[in-house]
Amino acid sequence: MSINKLKKSETMQLLVKKAGQPLTIAALIISIREGEEMSQVEFAELLGISRSHLCDIEKGQKGLSPARASLFSQKLGHSETLFVKLALQDLLGREGLHLKVEVA
Repeated sequence: MSINKLKKSETMQLLVKKAGQPLTIAALIISIREGEEMSQVEFAELLGISRSHLCDIEKGQKGLSPARASLFSQKLGHSETLFVKLALQDLLGREGLHLKVEVA
């Protein structure tokens, strides 16, 4: 079933299941790339970044700014709110802040 036809809660459950871990911006990007059956090279081209930069994002070694997360969501045709929320959550986690982000 296409992710676009699922309710939000079902979509999140599917993405978490696909990622095999709590949903992070890295896990979301991996899930989308693998769901589209694209190589890192192809996916990086789509996003307008290098394969090594995509690899660093997927490994969690580099984060995304909220602005870049928004841009990626638009290029991929996915929820801007989810991408920005996960990017912000990642930034807080990198700073050792155990807060929960809500984006509306």
